[in-house]
Amino acid sequence: MPGPMIEISGLRVRYGHREVLKGVTLDARRNEILGVIGPAQSGKTTLLKTINRTIDDIPEASVSGTVKVNGEDVRRVRDVFSLRRKIGMVAPLPVGLPLTIFDNVAFAPRMAGMRDRAELEGRVERCLRQAALWDEVKDRLDSLGTRLSGGQQQRLTIARALSHDPEILCLDEFSIAVDPVTTMRIEDVLRELRSRMTIVLVTNLVQQARRLADRTAFLFNGELVELDETGVVFSGRAAHRKTIEYVSGIFG
Repeated sequence: MPGPMIEISGLRVRYGHREVLKGVTLDARRNEILGVIGPAQSGKTTLLKTINRTIDDIPEASVSGTVKVNGEDVRRVRDVFSLRRKIGMVAPLPVGLPLTIFDNVAFAPRMAGMRDRAELEGRVERCLRQAALWDEVKDRLDSLGTRLSGGQQQRLTIARALSHDPEILCLDEFSIAVDPVTTMRIEDVLRELRSRMTIVLVTNLVQQARRLADRTAFLFNGELVELDETGVVFSGRAAHRKTIEYVSGIFG
């Protein structure tokens, strides 16, 4: 049986003298949604950055421990761009390229060498459909993506993240600037995508993790406090009192 899609062991990350992650060990299984919760400054975003090595872009960051994607140690991957094509990333705020809607989604496939127009059109339509955006934009694909509403831009970001057929989709507070109706639409999208990939969902909205995640990891002050089935984490039967206090809103 294949092992976990993501395996993290003894992960420590420092920004200069400040230790942000303190020996975190966890895994994300294939075709699951792993929720990652915890108050601000718990290291959740840093955890995501170690998976696709965007942590490399932070000069003062130092990393120790092991992060494996599909059994391969990401620190030993020479072609970091190839690694990042396997891992779609969605940031808290939509970051639209100053391009048309079509070109936003076609950008990554073109960079990977896809030139056939029909193939590109098929890829763009598929990704926009997966992101629940196709019906709203199919008649204006040549208009600028930056002219879309905030919720539409966030779904465009998801479509762009899906355009290189990732094995993993990482989302960092995707709903922070999105209205509740759009948030629920994106949640439906994630439920459907789970059958095709592993999803790591970082969220400050504990009820969002409760709705979506198969398992939930609770980080606090850079340490992994708990990792268990979501039903257990939110049932009041969690192994650690700090987990119970956090998910019940006593702090955080």
